[in-house]
This record gives sequence, C-alpha cells and structure tokens, in this order.
Amino acid sequence: MKMTLLYIILAALMTACGNTNATSTTEATNDSTATTSTTAGKVQFDGNAALNLAQQQCAFGPRVPGTPAHAKCAEWLTTTLKASCDTVMVQTGTVQTAKSGPMGIKNIIGIINPDASQRLLLLAHWDTRPWADNDPDAANHNKPVMGANDGASGVAVLLQLAHQLKQAGTTLGIDIVLVDVEDMGENDNEDSWGLGTQFWAEHPHKSGYKPVFGILLDMVGSSDATFTREYYSTQYAGGFVDLVWNCAAGNHFINAQGGAVTDDHIFVNRAGIPCVDIIDLRSDSDTGFCPEWHTIHDTMDAINPATLTEVGQTLLNVIAELEK
Repeated sequence: MKMTLLYIILAALMTACGNTNATSTTEATNDSTATTSTTAGKVQFDGNAALNLAQQQCAFGPRVPGTPAHAKCAEWLTTTLKASCDTVMVQTGTVQTAKSGPMGIKNIIGIINPDASQRLLLLAHWDTRPWADNDPDAANHNKPVMGANDGASGVAVLLQLAHQLKQAGTTLGIDIVLVDVEDMGENDNEDSWGLGTQFWAEHPHKSGYKPVFGILLDMVGSSDATFTREYYSTQYAGGFVDLVWNCAAGNHFINAQGGAVTDDHIFVNRAGIPCVDIIDLRSDSDTGFCPEWHTIHDTMDAINPATLTEVGQTLLNVIAELEK
C-alpha cells in the first residue's frame, strides 16, 4: 500500500496508493487524545459484529483482483450491502496496473437515503495486495497478503455501520464506496495506487456528485493503532478533520499532526470532494505503518474489536453531528 519516502513536519511522509484507460459500466441493483463525543444518539457501534464481518471477508482468502476469491467476495459484499442500503451499484471498468497490465475492477457502492440532499461519502478498499513484499522473510515476498487489517477492517466497519443505520434510521444521505484495485502499486510510482478510486473519481456513480465531505478508512483494526491527523487531509479538508477528531471516540485517535500519505483520499480530494483519511500511522516504525503491513502476518490476529468499535463509533458521532 504505502511506503515511507521521507519525513515532513516532524512525522513520516508516506506514499501509497494511475491513470485509468477505460470506460465505465454501472449495474444498479436494489499528543493528547481527542475529545470523546457523547452525541451518538441511541446508536452504539458493535465492534464484535464488525470483527465477524472482517472474518467473513478473510474466509474467502486473499482478495487479489482477478482471482476466484476476489470474485466470490464481490458477490458477498454486494449481497451484504443490499440488506442494509436502499440502492446498491456495482461499477465496472478497466484500469492499467503497474505490473499486471490492464485489469478489470468492481467498485461496490451502497446508497442510503438516495433522495437526501446532504450526503456523506465513506470509503474503504476491499482488495488485497498480491505480494507480501514487506515481509521480513524474502521467501514470502511473492505470496499474497490476507489483508485482515489492510482491507477487511475498514470494509467491515462500513458494512456494520450500514446495518446499524438500517435499524436506527438516519436523515443523512450516505454513500458507501468499497473501492477495488487499491493495493497493486509500486512504491516509486504513487499514481499506480488507488486505481479503483481514481476510476470512480473520473466516473462518479452520480453525475455532479457533491457530498459535504468524505471519510476514508484504511488499516483501522490494530489493537495499538494510532490515528493522527493525516497531513494531506489537513491541507485539503482541515475543517472536516477538526470535525472528525472532535467526534472521535476512544484513545486511538491522537489529536496531533501525523504523516502525509498518498492514499485513496488524495484522488477524492483532487476531484473536488474534501476527504479525510483515518489511517493507522506509526512514527516509531521504519515503514510508518504497523508491523503486519504488506506481510503474510496481516491476518485476523492483527485486528481487535475494541479498535473497530472506536472507529465505527466515531463515524456514528459524525453522522449525529451532521444530522443536527
């Protein structure tokens, strides 16, 4: 996903997540810790249920684009969103990957309250990396990554959020975009990352789509995660960073400036939609990320329901704030 290149502002500057060459087809289907908000209404996020949703994704195996596991997981994600959202769309197209040439994508989009004018965009990538090229054992470098944290954790939070909002109701319009082919990039080529998001940014699921802002979830499950204010989020969407961190639930959210990461949110911001990245950044790590990043050890043991609870509750708190 994202390899450290240099350091900026007292924190690691990290790069992650191409230009697309495709046409779009869309199938419609029916230093201190941040303040903890208490304005989540009647809804309390269920991190254990989210953990189970992460486990169900990992049960398919690594969700590497072009594999049977990827295809089966796409069907499951679509079905799961249909149970919670008013409309589900599968956006298909072709992107150009750095190593594997042209590749088909499936961005899976769940829409809640499609007629609401005030909208919140929520994103996470659901594919996993084909190569564990950061594994300490070079023998594992050509093995695929399971992606329990790097992929499944963010998706699980959004699936569970949709489920709970279906039960509790919301007046807000919410668009959940599960983006594909995020993690097939090369560390010296930042435009080779986030290909599904780049495709969506060029071909949004609704013409003229303009939500209030967006939130990206990336690697949000580690028991010792640190969610600092990501640098580019602050540059592009500083007021919304303030909102999210003021609504943050739990001690994993650190109210301090963190590193700069070229992640999916960069391409959303470049499309004119302010977008905030909630991502686990480590200032004490050589890579800038958790030890399991891009290794064969990114398994279910790497994620924790308490952290998923904090992230999901933060999203519920943001939604409650926007509903006021």
